[in-house]
Amino acid sequence: MATFVHLTPAACAANIRRSGIKARGERRGVHLFPVLASYALTHQWLRELARRQGPRGMVAVHVRLPDGEPVAVGRYGRSQDEVTAAEAVRRIRELGDGALGWEVFLPRAVARGEVRQVRAVRQVAGWRYFPGAHGVAPCVCTGCVQPGTYGSRRLRERRPHPVDGPAPASRVLLARLERAEGRSDTAGLLDTLRWYGLRRRGPVERLAPLAVHPDAGVRRELARAVAGWSTPGADGLLRELARDSVTEVRQTVAEAIAYRRTEASAALLAALGQDPSPAVRDAAVDGLVACGTPEAEAVLALLAHDPSASVRATVALLTEE
Repeated sequence: MATFVHLTPAACAANIRRSGIKARGERRGVHLFPVLASYALTHQWLRELARRQGPRGMVAVHVRLPDGEPVAVGRYGRSQDEVTAAEAVRRIRELGDGALGWEVFLPRAVARGEVRQVRAVRQVAGWRYFPGAHGVAPCVCTGCVQPGTYGSRRLRERRPHPVDGPAPASRVLLARLERAEGRSDTAGLLDTLRWYGLRRRGPVERLAPLAVHPDAGVRRELARAVAGWSTPGADGLLRELARDSVTEVRQTVAEAIAYRRTEASAALLAALGQDPSPAVRDAAVDGLVACGTPEAEAVLALLAHDPSASVRATVALLTEE
């Protein structure tokens, strides 16, 4: 018989004693790890599991399985080999400290009779994030650090990401804007506007003159920056950009305001859905579908019979979804 440990919130202990461990997740099974001589290695997943949302406090559930029980073994997030329970224990035992991040997956529930013990464990064993993460500077991009999670604001302020921010203070951005305009620095303007796009509010009146900037790239970046603002006047500036003579600028406005929830933006999407350029009409379809107003539905009905095949295909695809 092979002995494994399953780490779970203490709130689940009573149910496990009564009816075993339920199969969970997309793969429908139970994650385990062999009970080894090393306490730290056996309970290595404790801190990583404990930092996730849910009830606090973890317990260890000891499970005994037949040596021939089919399981999968391997490093988390990578391909795993289908072996027997005894073979999984042998492989992990031979790895020693190299088994950090490994797991055993049982593709079924654990019956009540297979649960041998439910006991308390010290809550300080194991690694967090990934094995060997201690001493490694954390990645602070928005994919790795979700805004609003515990400690995220302090971490991002201490180690700002060069692309995802947080954005510099408003006074810093205004100074950069002044400097870029004074030097006719288009690259500096684009970078400053990109940072403004990470803010929820901004100086609409100060940025409004850029709507007639000779560089179309600046006007496009201005539309992206302002589209997420709740500042009064943002809709008016977007309306001005939607009348731009350059097709790419109008197309960017249509893409940027697709999920902007204001009455003015809904009306603007309806107008862009009737733009002379097929590229602009195609870009407006996503926002019109998300808008769902009677006016948007009427424009979508017209676009379903648009002269452009690409526009008709986009309408058919998004309305089906």
